[in-house]
Amino acid sequence: MTKPNILWICTDQQRWDTLGVTGNRHVSTPVLDKLFAEGAWFSQAYCQSPVCTPSRASFLTGRYPRTTRTRQNGQDMPPDEMLVTRLLADNGYTCGLSGKLHISAAHPSVAPVMEPRIKDGYAAFHWSHHPGHYGSAQNWPLNEYNLWLTEKGAEYRADPYRGSKYVKAGPAAADHQTTWCADKAINFIEAHRAGDRPWLFSVNFFDPHHPFDPPPEYLDRYLDRLDEIELPNYRPGELADKPAFQQIDHEGAYGGNAGMPYDEMTDDDHRLVRAAYFAMCDLIDDQVGRMLDALRETGQLENTIVIFMSDHGELLGDHGIYLKGPFFYEPSVHVPLAISWPGHIPSRRIDGLVELVDIAPTLLDAAGLEIWPGMQGRSLWPLLTSTENETGVEDVYCEYYNAMPWHRQPHLPFATMLRTPDMKLIVSHGDRCGELYDLKADPDETRNLWDDPGRLAEKCDLLQRLCDRMAFTADPLPLRRAPW
Repeated sequence: MTKPNILWICTDQQRWDTLGVTGNRHVSTPVLDKLFAEGAWFSQAYCQSPVCTPSRASFLTGRYPRTTRTRQNGQDMPPDEMLVTRLLADNGYTCGLSGKLHISAAHPSVAPVMEPRIKDGYAAFHWSHHPGHYGSAQNWPLNEYNLWLTEKGAEYRADPYRGSKYVKAGPAAADHQTTWCADKAINFIEAHRAGDRPWLFSVNFFDPHHPFDPPPEYLDRYLDRLDEIELPNYRPGELADKPAFQQIDHEGAYGGNAGMPYDEMTDDDHRLVRAAYFAMCDLIDDQVGRMLDALRETGQLENTIVIFMSDHGELLGDHGIYLKGPFFYEPSVHVPLAISWPGHIPSRRIDGLVELVDIAPTLLDAAGLEIWPGMQGRSLWPLLTSTENETGVEDVYCEYYNAMPWHRQPHLPFATMLRTPDMKLIVSHGDRCGELYDLKADPDETRNLWDDPGRLAEKCDLLQRLCDRMAFTADPLPLRRAPW
């Protein structure tokens, strides 16, 4: 079997409902709409953490966040963890990356002023985090995107957009980090035009993660239809019977809301933030198109698996909260996922529940390699290559262990989620509180049934299933070597 190339595109903090194919009537995403329609579209894909580092550590290793010991942003992944990219590199793949990896501390205050690396398998490592939080290339000299701007005689600028406190006019598309990531991927693809070794390239855009700083020419397109954009899904008072951290971030008390206290924002503010987020998704679509064109022009499209996904979602004001945290609402944990390989993966929509922890074993399976014994996800390859109406798993599991640094009171948040096709249970550990939603009757997740006596039997069943899922995250390593 000829091993396929792999173009692995992962956005950052992109909701599942930000494509035309998923029903969004505002965005312009023709490239991704076509990719999802012609490949295998997993309409019910879920991340294993609603925060960057633990989620990425999970899907890169095929192990749950707690198992990887990488549960928080700012932690360093232990060096004995095995990334799927290393396993592929050890078996003949040339691996490259542009953008974030984000499985270790990534902050200019941490020497050597870039993300520390373990044996990750990447031979080409064009690393970039977003420069907007931390200033110029002088503050973050190993951020390759900053160096690229310097070579062009440019610098990162993000000025208030039409006076907005919450939205910036970022660099023009030609100077945007999303474009830089795609440029690096295209160079890699073209360099392998006549190669005889299989390759994998990870394109890890920072967008549509905040700060909301799309190219102004992309955001301008939304101005004449701003009033058509829906306001966030929020009912005043709905947080009263939910875990305390939600009300705290609603008020912006800890800075977890990035200075976006919901009640201080006007309807125009909410709509403009959404427009900026959609504009960033539009830019992503254009850059994906450029990469697919490069595959086509170099004759590599027919032998390349293309994956499009995101590490987790974004609340975007839904439930009165912006960004991310110990929240398991659908916009936070339900992510876009499509896998395409012309002639090998039939085009169809797969509606069963799947987890991102399944990606790593799937890639090994696609490459004809054995699944590494430390992996806990299941390979989706049999599901991808079948035309049968197969389903996903019975439930999906997600966890949050004090993953962000700013929550301190009433205690450090530890929370876990179990979602079935019809129900969702969230336990806020340590405060005897949680959430229970009937997703059929209440798909917007506004009515918390945790204390509803009429739902006690369902709640107990889901608690037992959640307990089982937590137990099953026990590390399968080290393997048994003898009977005793």
